[in-house]
Amino acid sequence: MGKVLRETAKPSSSSSSSASASPPTTTTSTSITETVNGTHHFKINGYSLSKGLGIGKYIASDTFNVGGYSWAIYFYPDGKSAEDNATYVSLFIALASEGTDVRALFELTLLDQSGRDRHKVHSHFGRMLESGPYTLKYRGSMWGYKRFFKRTALETSDYLKDDCLSVNCIVGVVKSQTEGPKIYSIAVPPPNIGLHFGQLLESGKGTDVTFDVDGENFSAHKLVLAARSPVFRAQLFGPMKDQNTQCIKIEDMEAPVFKALLHFIYWDSLPDLEELTGMNSKWASTLMAQHLLAAADRYGLERLRLLCEASLCEHVAINTVATTLALAEQHHCFQLKSVCLKFVSLPENLGAVMQTDGFDYLKESCPSVITDLLQYVASEHHSTVFRLGNEAILDGSDINGRRVKQRL
Repeated sequence: MGKVLRETAKPSSSSSSSASASPPTTTTSTSITETVNGTHHFKINGYSLSKGLGIGKYIASDTFNVGGYSWAIYFYPDGKSAEDNATYVSLFIALASEGTDVRALFELTLLDQSGRDRHKVHSHFGRMLESGPYTLKYRGSMWGYKRFFKRTALETSDYLKDDCLSVNCIVGVVKSQTEGPKIYSIAVPPPNIGLHFGQLLESGKGTDVTFDVDGENFSAHKLVLAARSPVFRAQLFGPMKDQNTQCIKIEDMEAPVFKALLHFIYWDSLPDLEELTGMNSKWASTLMAQHLLAAADRYGLERLRLLCEASLCEHVAINTVATTLALAEQHHCFQLKSVCLKFVSLPENLGAVMQTDGFDYLKESCPSVITDLLQYVASEHHSTVFRLGNEAILDGSDINGRRVKQRL
């Protein structure tokens, strides 16, 4: 039997040289390190009253956010260290939220209040640091000065005016990111489902339910209402649904409020409250927001309730805060309640608020809130001298019924 000969083809020199001549692929990327900066102004009123607070005891600013972290300024009127025997005041900036190895630059400035701009500035910004930005290891880590200013010199200086000190703090949180080449970029428009549903409501096409509100009729779509509100879902499709789901009478609500409610359900946004009330005033907008908050709670619209809370927080005022506080209590709006209590407890506001009709209503409808207010006033008065917690922060240590029915 003859042999089968197999011949293996050798690559030609031309194909070999062609492969070796292909240039290698090159890609690039860039690392960018920069600071995210934020400034907080801390005013310390009643400096003389804070003296004698005690060594290591501090007055704290409100927390503020920079670079995704919370921060606070700590002022020690009797100093931070026992070894200095209250000779100096101390000033620090502290990480007030959870974080590990947060790198940042800082600037603490005691403002000259004479107008001559001779500020006392301690800054990382604009100068080379041997070890780079300061690293805060964990919540409660601090940067600052135990011997920031000698007390005797401070009390005769232009930094103290009308028993008040002013401190500016700049925090620059170091952030790094790596960027590569963008192969393409396509602009994507924002979501517009609210526009389409809003136009559906305005057109009136396909409506299958009518609401009688204070003598005015509103047409809507059952499925849209049921999708947005658990209360409407139960009322229109649940086992205990209303017998007549073609025309439903709404009690204890005014027509403009229900119109605003429908606007949110379809558009997913607040309407123009001034335009809706026909009155160009903050008072009218606040009154509408109060009624709309109650309606949102009634129909289980959590986002609308929060939008109303946010609006009421921004426009808290002497003549409306008491009724807003009553609403916050009745509808379990704890953040709004806290804002109102803080506003009312201010000495310059308390007397004026107590003279309003709303305060009489508050006492009658929510007597427990008066107790809360008294406790808040007492605690706020105490904290104007100092704010102490269970968290002793040392350098590098851990710290472990009835609704308001005003006519629109």
